Amino acid sequence: MKIKKNIPLIDQHDKLGFWGGKFGGSYIPETLKKPVNELTEKFKKLRKNKSFIAKRDFYFKSYIGSPTRFIKLDNLSKHLGGAEIWAKVVSDANGGAHKIYNATVHALICKAMGKKYIIGDTGAGYAGKMLSMAAKKFGLKCKIFMGAKDIKRQKPNCDAIRKNGAEIVPVTTGSQTLVDAVSECMRYWVSNCDTTHMCVGSTVGPNIFVKICGWSTAQISRELKAQLILEFKNIPKKIKLINCVGGGSSAYGFWSEFIDYPKTQIELIGVEAGGPKNSKLHAAPLSRNAKLGILHGAASYVCQDKEGQINETESISAGLDYPGVSPIHCFLKDAKRARYTYATDEDALNAYKLVTRFEKLNPSLEPSHAFAEAIKIAPKLSQDNMIIVNSCGDAKKDRDILKQRLGKK
Repeated sequence: MKIKKNIPLIDQHDKLGFWGGKFGGSYIPETLKKPVNELTEKFKKLRKNKSFIAKRDFYFKSYIGSPTRFIKLDNLSKHLGGAEIWAKVVSDANGGAHKIYNATVHALICKAMGKKYIIGDTGAGYAGKMLSMAAKKFGLKCKIFMGAKDIKRQKPNCDAIRKNGAEIVPVTTGSQTLVDAVSECMRYWVSNCDTTHMCVGSTVGPNIFVKICGWSTAQISRELKAQLILEFKNIPKKIKLINCVGGGSSAYGFWSEFIDYPKTQIELIGVEAGGPKNSKLHAAPLSRNAKLGILHGAASYVCQDKEGQINETESISAGLDYPGVSPIHCFLKDAKRARYTYATDEDALNAYKLVTRFEKLNPSLEPSHAFAEAIKIAPKLSQDNMIIVNSCGDAKKDRDILKQRLGKK
């Protein structure tokens, strides 16, 4: 599998929507073919429309607060020794996480299509919170589908969703987590697609939703590229870009501008959720060699049993607690452009403690998985290496979990 240069990876699929000939596609019921085709054609035009792009850029700057900070973590770097550690603080964005980029673009598309209702799924609550914010901003009525288990463990974001005027639809089937929320959201759209636009919260699902989300979050790497050039006059020679990977939206956005650089110059490292240390359950299909399967309208590596049934997952991080992954990341793995590993719940908690001890950062449990890998490899590298972690969410939503596990107020 080869990656083409100077072409966004979201566009490097075949006529049937598959990356590398086998990842992605659009496995959808007949009833959804018409709205998916309409959305595909609409987005194809909008992403080339100068007025729409200007509107996107205006809201990214004035509403989201782009660009977010790019900072060196001096204290953490000195403590660990070895490579310099930097952070792209995407949690500075309005609402506290990268999900706001995708939510804002989907709200603009919904308005452009003349629809008044928008729905979405959420696990950690950030995708739902951001979509409820965007819906309120643009005068749309909003429903958020969320697993009952996640509603209990992500109360701060649920409170914010309701405060923004959106309805939370509890999902009590299956594992009552993100995977079930996505399924229920898609079922609702089947019956209401004439009046309702659906926002998929990550780079997963049928081809068009992968593309819209990737196009939206690519803003992160556009900013980072400009910030690197401003800081160093060019792109440094030894960079490791480390990002947590659940569905994979923040990682794709963080890497997008750098994918066609040689991996000897810029290494891409994705960190999945390894789950509790002594549990057989995890959410790491890429790094634990899951088999190819179909989930939520796309082919990707999926945690499944010998009969091909979707496995339950377990992670302290609701945003990474998903049995599948973006077809984009499956393609990057098979093309050997990105390396994927995992961090356990305990690794993430220890990383959170270390980062907050040495720096004025408060990363959520999702990017704490990425920080765990940075902390692991930094001391083994020479000082001319540079590690950049995408701190893609803040820990306000995790306050109850952190208090329970670490005794933090």
